[in-house]
Amino acid sequence: MTIAPEVEHPAAWLDVDGAVGVLRLDRPPLNVLDRTAQRALRLAAEQAASDERIRAVVVHGGPTAFSAGGDIKEMAAMTHAEMVGHAAVLQAAFDAVAAIPKPVVAAINGPALGGGCELALTADVRICGTEAWLGLPEILLGVIPGAGGTQRLPRLIGPAKAKELIFSGRQVGAAEALEMGLVDYVMPTDLVLDSALQWARRFEKGPALALHAAKTAIDGGLATDLTAGLAIERAAFAGLFGTQDRIAGMRGFITDGPGRASFSGR
Repeated sequence: MTIAPEVEHPAAWLDVDGAVGVLRLDRPPLNVLDRTAQRALRLAAEQAASDERIRAVVVHGGPTAFSAGGDIKEMAAMTHAEMVGHAAVLQAAFDAVAAIPKPVVAAINGPALGGGCELALTADVRICGTEAWLGLPEILLGVIPGAGGTQRLPRLIGPAKAKELIFSGRQVGAAEALEMGLVDYVMPTDLVLDSALQWARRFEKGPALALHAAKTAIDGGLATDLTAGLAIERAAFAGLFGTQDRIAGMRGFITDGPGRASFSGR
């Protein structure tokens, strides 16, 4: 187990389970993401990114709540000037999760609202329980999502659906979230974490550098136009030809058939 330094009782911490890092939110009952939790989240995400033992990451809030979002009492006391500075800290925490150069899956039970939903959006895949619900209700507080919701949600489900959810502040259950593409899998609550771990463990012996390159190309391409995106892909593709993973993968294919390579991760 690895616990984020600088935080005596962290609201978020990294648990290393073999080749899987489980980034656990631990501020019961609803995992509210106050400033302390945001700092702990960033530290844990940075640890997950740099730990070479970890090939994939699960973000989990526990069996009853993923995260109900930011601390409204804390934010209500902030002035405009204070929030200008805090907004950068807030986004940095979520950007650290999005920047983990490994496959990331969010295991969602209970509410994933506001900042909790935005945290789920930083993952590559979202698995949620049948009793989960998601939404960006910030508009009902006279503000808008400030940790990536207005940017990541439209890229995931399209601008029209994203605007409907953000403009209304409406929350959706698991079935509707699956239908609109907000989550990728729905299953019984007690199977969510195990399913997320099973998904993550598929990459335990996979080509780590190629997975990193694929994630970088996809995410980088989404942030730009097609021409620039193709240039990102081209550079990432060519760059892999200098790695042991590419040599092992192609040699294994030629001699033993698909899926027979032994990858080093270097």
